[in-house]
Amino acid sequence: MKKIILLICLLNVFFQIEAQFSATGKYVSYTDFAGIDELFVFDGITSDTEIIYDGSGEVTWYKFNNPSVPISNLPELSPDDATGYILKTENMTKTIWVIDYQKYFPVFHSLTVENAAEEQCTQVDLSLDAEIPDLYYYTVDGIYHKISRNFTLTYHTLEWNDGWKEIEKSKNIVLPSSNLISIPSPLCDTYFIIQGDDQFAQDLNLDNFTFQSSLYSALALECHIKTTVTVRNEKNEAERPSVASILEGSSPLDMLLTAEVNQTNGVYYDWNIYKDKELLINRKDAEHRYTFDKAGTYQVYLTVNNGSCSATDSIVVTVSESKLEVPNVFTPNGDGINDEFRVAYQSLTKFEAWIYNRWGRLVYHWNDPQKGWDGNIGGKKAAEGAYFYVIKAVGSDGIKYLKKGDINLLRGKKE
Repeated sequence: MKKIILLICLLNVFFQIEAQFSATGKYVSYTDFAGIDELFVFDGITSDTEIIYDGSGEVTWYKFNNPSVPISNLPELSPDDATGYILKTENMTKTIWVIDYQKYFPVFHSLTVENAAEEQCTQVDLSLDAEIPDLYYYTVDGIYHKISRNFTLTYHTLEWNDGWKEIEKSKNIVLPSSNLISIPSPLCDTYFIIQGDDQFAQDLNLDNFTFQSSLYSALALECHIKTTVTVRNEKNEAERPSVASILEGSSPLDMLLTAEVNQTNGVYYDWNIYKDKELLINRKDAEHRYTFDKAGTYQVYLTVNNGSCSATDSIVVTVSESKLEVPNVFTPNGDGINDEFRVAYQSLTKFEAWIYNRWGRLVYHWNDPQKGWDGNIGGKKAAEGAYFYVIKAVGSDGIKYLKKGDINLLRGKKE
């Protein structure tokens, strides 16, 4: 029985210690500020505003600045702004600080770019002219605590992902502090906007307001090299450029090079293409076409400049070494399999081929390695049997090919 009574007493003490406060009017309260038990922030304190102790038992209220003189013995307290209160009961002591938010509204006057044009290539420094009253509280022992007020700065910039996309960026700014706000340089013209509500105004669900700068003209540059390669579809070519964005493969790589820049007005372009550290070309247009026809590795550099800022990008283009292989049989029977006499090749810059019959008569000639002989002579089917070919070619690596041999034409049956 004694244990039960003791447990009831302990629970009674516990609930009194953990007793909660409430208040009239529009307010928010916080219990995570060091040195006090609770912070009350009111959206205006009037004669009807009260803080109410919800626990039981006798209470006594004191002020921080005079903790020995009671000011009330009621559960309800009419608070003042910027004032600390002590609540005492038989089993606990609680400390409270009160703020009337209506007395601390921020006022913004201007938001201007501070740093010079050439310094805005990477960073923009914004100078804020504003009146941001300090929010603060004291502890019972008289220690001053300044409360950070968190505001949000928003602006727009561009983001590259195989194309430019405008996105919104935000930065948390703590005020009052240094009136200089630094952000990465926007890549497009934008307004800088400060959300006028700090975290307390948001918690109070006050009407949101914003402060906007004048329009900022972007100076920072970012560039990317976009490549478009002429696609070839013939399957007898190994490592052929079959995707428009390919950067390596069989010669010739006929490539359109385009400068993708976040801004184009007043921008100057400088293209340089190197092979083995030797400058091949220098061009000044936003886009141009170049054919990579020699085997090896190329470096393509792009620099853009607008008089204040510059940006660079580079790519590596690889052209494969040449190859040439000749089959010894083909079956032009219309089944879609091996119906033409074609070479298998890679990176050829010149090509010429001749077909002769057994008596040495020329029956077919072509100069495109993507094409071949379909087994017809003068529009009629050639007889089955052996024919003689001569192939001359030059590779992108300078290798010269001379191929001679027999090719067997077999009709067979169409499947």
